[in-house]
Amino acid sequence: MTAPAPPASLFIPTAPAQLRVDVWSDIACPWCHIGKRRLEAALERFPQRDAVQVVWHSFELDPSAPLEQPASMPEHLARKYGRSVQEAQGMMDHMTRMAAGDGLEYHFERTRMTNTFLAHQLIHLAAGRGLQDAMKERLLLAYLNQGEHIGEIDTLVRLGQEVGLDATEVRAALEAGTYAQAVRQDEAQAHALGISGVPFFVLGGKYGVSGAQEADVLLGALNQVWQETHPAPLTLLGEAGDGCDDGSCGVPDRS
Repeated sequence: MTAPAPPASLFIPTAPAQLRVDVWSDIACPWCHIGKRRLEAALERFPQRDAVQVVWHSFELDPSAPLEQPASMPEHLARKYGRSVQEAQGMMDHMTRMAAGDGLEYHFERTRMTNTFLAHQLIHLAAGRGLQDAMKERLLLAYLNQGEHIGEIDTLVRLGQEVGLDATEVRAALEAGTYAQAVRQDEAQAHALGISGVPFFVLGGKYGVSGAQEADVLLGALNQVWQETHPAPLTLLGEAGDGCDDGSCGVPDRS
């Protein structure tokens, strides 16, 4: 015998079990590593940290970037922004100081500029193994600090292995382009959302935060979205039994 369906007016408060934070970013993006650190700092102070799911999405700042870039980073930036090499070096020095304020150490003199398409595919593979955040962090460190060539499959196989991925699986997936479409889907979604710069954070599927905002800003956004999507529990006013001393509002004994 099946139980009758509840009346349509029955009050059943529901709330999502998690707060999802979607982040679009690129590995060849100094601000993206700073944004990651600031999000982590905000989450450390967020009371519901254990209920937050962070999902990293692909975004290539320069999809046409070659695998090999003969110019140095100051020369490349000078051409890109119409500055002198000295001015470009000043931009890099400023970024290095900014990163240091968030506990990061940048070494642009080591950076091997390259195309990040394969590296983004590796992050998607890692996501399926529960290692997405670790892979993202390892690639950012490799690019911005250690001068690793993250456009080369051999390098990516080694870095993937360092975070716990199977080397044979990584090589096979990258050579076959198994996750190439997943990267393109991320980028298509970014375009649909109007995202033109990274990092870009989407909280709870409804609020967007652009740029590497300070941890306090991200924490405020997390709190706001949580309050809107997770109604506060009912609070009982008065003592138990108040207003029902004669028992008229109790459930009758049907035994």
